[in-house]
Amino acid sequence: MSGIYDRPSPSQVSRVLQDRCRARMAGMPDDAVQAYLADAVYLERKRFHAGRHSDPAPPAEIEAIEAAARATHQGRGDQERAVLALVDAYAHEIHNVFSQRTYKVATRVIPSALSRLLTSTSPRELVRRGAFDPDQRLIIETAAGDDGAALRALAREHTLIFAPTHVSNLDSPLIGYALDRLGLPPAIYGAGLNLFSSPVMGFFMSRLGAYTVDRRKQHRLYKDVLKDYSIDSLGRRCHSLFFPGGTRCRSGRVEDRVKKGLLGTGIIAWQEGLLQGRPHPEVLVVPVTLSFSLVLEAETLIEDSLEEEGKRRYIITDDEFSEPRTVATFARQVLELDDAIVLRFGAPLDLLGNPVDPLGRSLDKDGLVLDRRAYVTDAQGRVARDDQRDHVYTDILSRRLVDAWHRDSTALSTHVACFAAGRLLRRAHPRRPTAELVLLPPAERPVARADLLAAIAELLAELDAMVAAGRIRTRLPGGTGDPQARATAVLDEALRRFRGFHSRRTLEDRGGSVGLDPRLVLYYGHRLHGYGLQGEM
Repeated sequence: MSGIYDRPSPSQVSRVLQDRCRARMAGMPDDAVQAYLADAVYLERKRFHAGRHSDPAPPAEIEAIEAAARATHQGRGDQERAVLALVDAYAHEIHNVFSQRTYKVATRVIPSALSRLLTSTSPRELVRRGAFDPDQRLIIETAAGDDGAALRALAREHTLIFAPTHVSNLDSPLIGYALDRLGLPPAIYGAGLNLFSSPVMGFFMSRLGAYTVDRRKQHRLYKDVLKDYSIDSLGRRCHSLFFPGGTRCRSGRVEDRVKKGLLGTGIIAWQEGLLQGRPHPEVLVVPVTLSFSLVLEAETLIEDSLEEEGKRRYIITDDEFSEPRTVATFARQVLELDDAIVLRFGAPLDLLGNPVDPLGRSLDKDGLVLDRRAYVTDAQGRVARDDQRDHVYTDILSRRLVDAWHRDSTALSTHVACFAAGRLLRRAHPRRPTAELVLLPPAERPVARADLLAAIAELLAELDAMVAAGRIRTRLPGGTGDPQARATAVLDEALRRFRGFHSRRTLEDRGGSVGLDPRLVLYYGHRLHGYGLQGEM
């Protein structure tokens, strides 16, 4: 068996990553090698100092960096050995060995585990508890409109990169469950180091293909190790899950830009496979869009988005996921709602951003088959590496991913009701910036129910036109009949879903008026941001 089922040991991975690093350093002059190491030392010392009280580094980690610091004052040989020592340490930290047995257990318990995954005290307790069928709660869709047959066919001959939007810490378990539900092979994915702090979560994630990513490490050496790890894994035919947007989207919007680092490893792995004549070297990208009625971390995420410092906060350790009781309450409530989460696998793309046919062949703008290998080979058919060219291809792929995420995003009742409420606030205070709107005093927050229903009806008409144009998807109550009845159904469902969930009431029925929390209205309404709708909050 290949791919994730035949994962190497950490020592084997370390040797491969060290070989890649040696090749990289061979092309670097002496001062560049010293700067490469010094950058790691400087940024790690800075991190250690910042977290000395709240998040102290392990002694072994500190000693490794201090050894590297001493090497910066020595010769090139010592510096290269220090770099390779760090590569070895990072390889062992990043890599986890997949367990097929644990995967089979997890796919049985995940439906019931969504409400318990982070709160059980042991894996045995998690497995003992009863099953829960989420099929009416988690809606899984594919671009082909089938049961995953088209993707399964592609996965047999191609390595797939699943590229989802990133909404919540629940994204990875949900996508893992969806892959199994569609009969697709498991995928490896990067998971933040903080998510391994829970004994149960850590036990399963470390055996389900998750590799550990420490987003606090911001130096080039660590990022190169992560990229090399991804390239090697793709070369071994491990289907992979990347979040191209990086961390969870703080604002609640569908991402409109991506980080190209890991995404760009696909084109490198593909070319290496062609160059080395590997069987099945082709790599394709599958856009994945998650749409949540409720988001556990919404309050913390929008607060972080609104904070000036939020843009520099790579990881949030004090959000709702750090409170087990809150996690259990959220999962229980979401799993009691029909159509609470929509997870859509979009139409696959090649690494140049072109659509592909059911056989995985690239198509041009006229739908004709093109030879994608010609874009990375010379006149003699030999692979010609060109980093600048490949960056251009990855830029194009990134734009196509963003387009796919917006097309495949599903507007739900909570998004529609909140966008309409935000539109009313904007109309009532046209000159106030968003930063002031979210601070409106309680007396200025309620909106008349009749006005909100009219605003929802107006928005539904706009969404209908967008759906017809293929720009967005919707999953809303009320059918397509009377506009007032549709608006009422949407508002009532949104009120019911928000009731008693967040610590602050997003929307609250007060009879003739609807109370609202401007920040949470902003977060959920942001799901319709980027479509050119007027009156955004």
